[in-house]
Amino acid sequence: MHVIYDLVVRISWFFLQLIASFNGKIKLFVVGRKQALKHLETQLAPSDKTIWIHAASLGEFEQGLPIIEQLKQAYPAHKILVTFFSPSGYEVKKNTPMADVVTYLPMDTQKNVSHFLSIVRPDLALFIKYEIWPNYLKMLKEKSIPTVLISALFKNNQIYFQWYGGFMRKALSAFTHIFVQNESSQTLLKSIQHTNTTVSGDTRLDRVSEILERDNTLGFMETFKKERLCFVAGSTWPEDEAILVDYINHAPKQLCYVFAPHTIKADKILGLTGALNKRTVLYSKLASTPGDFDVLIIDHIGLLTKIYSYADFAYVGGGFATGLHNTMEPAVFGVPVITGPNYKGFKEAEDLVAKKGILPVTDTFAFSELMKRLLENPELCQKTGEINAQYIAQNKGASIQIMQYLRTLL
Repeated sequence: MHVIYDLVVRISWFFLQLIASFNGKIKLFVVGRKQALKHLETQLAPSDKTIWIHAASLGEFEQGLPIIEQLKQAYPAHKILVTFFSPSGYEVKKNTPMADVVTYLPMDTQKNVSHFLSIVRPDLALFIKYEIWPNYLKMLKEKSIPTVLISALFKNNQIYFQWYGGFMRKALSAFTHIFVQNESSQTLLKSIQHTNTTVSGDTRLDRVSEILERDNTLGFMETFKKERLCFVAGSTWPEDEAILVDYINHAPKQLCYVFAPHTIKADKILGLTGALNKRTVLYSKLASTPGDFDVLIIDHIGLLTKIYSYADFAYVGGGFATGLHNTMEPAVFGVPVITGPNYKGFKEAEDLVAKKGILPVTDTFAFSELMKRLLENPELCQKTGEINAQYIAQNKGASIQIMQYLRTLL
């Protein structure tokens, strides 16, 4: 079966190289992988001790960051290698100070895997949440390299639990241990005879808890917000913005609004600005544009988490589009969080919708009615926000459990 799988991966790689000529994101994916092994050879010496962490994309990296930080502190003699599958993770974090080396993960062929492991020679391999690569896992097991999956989440519709999923079930057996987010994931793994599991929760809750401990002050937000209530819309897509803009254009004046769109390309920002009939300014023009404004559009990355600390109400985008973004970042600040209707598959969102800390809406009318209810009932706002803050406080601690185990392997 590995021979067939290897052939499928090689064929996929061939077609990806053809598509790269017409697709910018795929081009990054392809070019980055072509350079990965050579890059590793220049960054790692045969004498280096290495801990390897693999993340699919930016979200998984953030999920694993509490563990990465603790490993870096606890094992300073080891080099930390982080690999990414997706350009959206690599391009943002390629210069992160949390890793000594960052690169794309070479395609999962036996030849690539052999070359990769001969360079890296990890003392420990960590995979975050979902990434299951059969050839990598097979060779890690053959070389007796401790391999751990953290913050994993399993559902019964996944291939591992289907009659035809034997090949992928075997790949799971390579993990020395699997830390899962919930008991249902552990039960599913037990149903296919995987008992090397621990329910530890989600390390992202540890990550967002740390946000409260840092200085979140932003001078421009102090100036912009003044004494007004502030509505922050983060990681929005056009589908989200259509709902929000319609409301804002007819909304009461006691609020100010911040948009931090998922995409900050000039044409997208221009379209959003043109749709608003309130006094609007871009972050990039704020310092040079005098006056008072109702709407601030953030055309810069890296500010959203701190901006959420100024929110009285938060909206997290993606729930009308491709998939919900991080609801925990605003939730940790104890404010009501609003999303679109597509939140299923995101455990923390499902939990908080059930608890009524996250409030999903289905259309413009539902959003308008919800905002009216929140504005007219400050006690409801406070109670909703407290549900979110308490959820994070009560469910953090996954990284402590995981680190205790990892110390037994190193």
